[in-house]
Amino acid sequence: MQASLLPRYYIRRLTMFATVISHAPLGIDGKLVSVEVDIRTGIPGIDIVGLPDGAVKEAKERVRVAIRNSGYEFPARRILVNLAPAGIRKAGASYDLPIAIGILAASGQIPPEGVRKTMVLGELNLSGNVRPVHGVLSAVHAGLGKGITGFLVPRGNLREARVAGTGRISGIDSLGEAAGVLSGSANIGSPDNHDDEPDGPDETMYDAAHYGDFEDIRGHWILKRALEVAAAGRHHLFLFGPPGSGKTMGARRLPSILPPLSREESLEVTGIHSIAGKLPPHCGLITRPPFRMPHHSASTEGIIGGGKLPKPGEVSLAHEGILFLDEAPEFRKDLLQALREPIEEERITIARAESNVRFPASFQLVLAANPCPCGNLGRKEKVCLCSTQEVYRYWKKLGGALLDRIDIRVPLSPVSSEELVGDGGPDGGEVRRRVEAAVSRQHERFKGHGFSRNSRIPPGYLDKFCPLDRLSRGLLIDSMKKISLSSRAIHSIIKIARTVSDLEGSERIGEEHILEAIQHRRYGDGDFFWKFG
Repeated sequence: MQASLLPRYYIRRLTMFATVISHAPLGIDGKLVSVEVDIRTGIPGIDIVGLPDGAVKEAKERVRVAIRNSGYEFPARRILVNLAPAGIRKAGASYDLPIAIGILAASGQIPPEGVRKTMVLGELNLSGNVRPVHGVLSAVHAGLGKGITGFLVPRGNLREARVAGTGRISGIDSLGEAAGVLSGSANIGSPDNHDDEPDGPDETMYDAAHYGDFEDIRGHWILKRALEVAAAGRHHLFLFGPPGSGKTMGARRLPSILPPLSREESLEVTGIHSIAGKLPPHCGLITRPPFRMPHHSASTEGIIGGGKLPKPGEVSLAHEGILFLDEAPEFRKDLLQALREPIEEERITIARAESNVRFPASFQLVLAANPCPCGNLGRKEKVCLCSTQEVYRYWKKLGGALLDRIDIRVPLSPVSSEELVGDGGPDGGEVRRRVEAAVSRQHERFKGHGFSRNSRIPPGYLDKFCPLDRLSRGLLIDSMKKISLSSRAIHSIIKIARTVSDLEGSERIGEEHILEAIQHRRYGDGDFFWKFG
């Protein structure tokens, strides 16, 4: 019988259709995905199309069992699920819940009208319970940008979703709860009503107290000053010295004197961690600068980012914070040299055949290294067993191009017993207040120029923001001749001097500021022999 001769109500029952809005992480923002479900007569089964990966293809079995275990009927018909646009690869288990909701809506078990303007995200257990997923904050931002006002997310992602501050967001624990919300039997939450949020702190990551107090550093007055200057201007830092000289401890205390992130920075950092799957359940906005310390065995994709479906690496997870590479020469040379692009561009671009994906990567690089492979070069009570060639190869892995981009270099030696058991260093709170005041001056000075810290001043702006008087300029020229500084090194010295003057509350860059900046910059490249040889 031709379809045109059938009663109209029977045609509707033969072909039923529903669309649910979801999200595909792609870079920092991602794309909206329409989960289209069509139910028709035919051999019972479910097909998923639209470039799904293995986890998405497996969703049909999870969805089938979850619908039945939630007390609903799984249609004994042919079901086609299309994830549009079809040109974007879909990955992960976050499509479980929208597919299930689409099947319930297309089969008439929940009203189709309730799902049209609501974004749905979530992974299903076989019992019908909903598990947290990645990239919820980016999904909410993308949805708000397209005019979507209703969001249905796992309860473990509720704090993260509500970080956006707008939209009607509901956290659910099961498929049954989700169907109830979309059917109108339960109300979607509002950003002003957080009674349904789980108990716990908004943030569980990068607490400054976790990294110790600045007062823990005994002796090492040059190191403490270098850390303060680096924190104030976000200058890259290189610490080198024998084992036990305080390199790792100094680097791990740096987060304790950093100012908190601004609202915009917090949203961007939280979004990156969510996409990467690094955000714990029930975690809200990340308000402290990230501190990332990858192991030297990490892959290039783990540090820079990438993969078949590009994910952010450590350089992006350290965005607006610190990337600390302990024992830096132990990292692969090609990996170290790959850091030059994000250092210069403050972002990383991952090229794939389908598209180019960009992630933010504005981080502060901190490197630590021994003076030689055995670590005993320059120690009076120890004997270095490394040959000159071994030491040369050890340092060559860092490369002059990367080291030239490091503003501050600090040679370290073990402190004496008297200093080690003596009084602590300067009060960490006092240092942090000086740093915050210097950062505030920089934000005010550079407002509207596209950068906010002294280390990011473009060469063309140095004369405007870092004017030198005749004596300071002459001192800098003399230093260029004596220690053969590159043009990038000269720019670094001027930027460091600007930071030193900001810490003192001075708008003028004086000779004393230039002299201190030269001392912070002078070591590195091959002159470790002069210090330790």
